[in-house]
Amino acid sequence: MTSKQRAYLRGLAMNIDPAFNIGKSGLTPEFTEAVLEHFSKNELLKISVLKNCDDDAREIGNIISERTHSELVQVIGKKIVLYKPAKEMKDRKIKLP
Repeated sequence: MTSKQRAYLRGLAMNIDPAFNIGKSGLTPEFTEAVLEHFSKNELLKISVLKNCDDDAREIGNIISERTHSELVQVIGKKIVLYKPAKEMKDRKIKLP
């Protein structure tokens, strides 16, 4: 992914609310399944890491992106933005520059 594409996705992510919160339970298999299910409907995902979570937001973002085969767009503070394009070209809602 190029820096121009990342910048485009960051701009889109500014307008969406976090779909998930990660708390003290951290990353569970159920959480990963929920993220995968979300990616079946949407290509862009924002996750908020709560204060009671002991793990680092960047580490969590890297782990989630590996488990879901998605791209880590950015981590700012306690917010993680991930992108996973739809499998079919005709189903893609986001057209990257």
